[in-house]
Amino acid sequence: VQLVESGGGLVQPGGSLRLSCAASGFTFSMYDMRWYRQAPGKERELVAIITSAGGRTNYVDTMKGRFTISRDNAKNTVYLQMNSLQREDTAVYYCHARDPGGPLKYWGQGTQVTVAS
Repeated sequence: VQLVESGGGLVQPGGSLRLSCAASGFTFSMYDMRWYRQAPGKERELVAIITSAGGRTNYVDTMKGRFTISRDNAKNTVYLQMNSLQREDTAVYYCHARDPGGPLKYWGQGTQVTVAS
């Protein structure tokens, strides 16, 4: 099983980035997918969720209207489009897969997002 994030980097405040997470080794379409992030000195926090069936989405309040999670089951990939980035969005962003019908969970290795001028 692998979850490989990409798309992180350095961006100026107000800028945008799109993160990708490529999955392999499990039936991607059957898993709920989430993005988490962890800022320096802080606990890991949930950013957004997209369900397996129907692709329903949900976001933490501070990300609503700025971040969009989506998935392409044909490509086994989940995305996080991040707009209007703020310095407070600086963190390592992690992809997470969860089997909604069982205990299986997987994590990616993370991708660094730095928002600075």
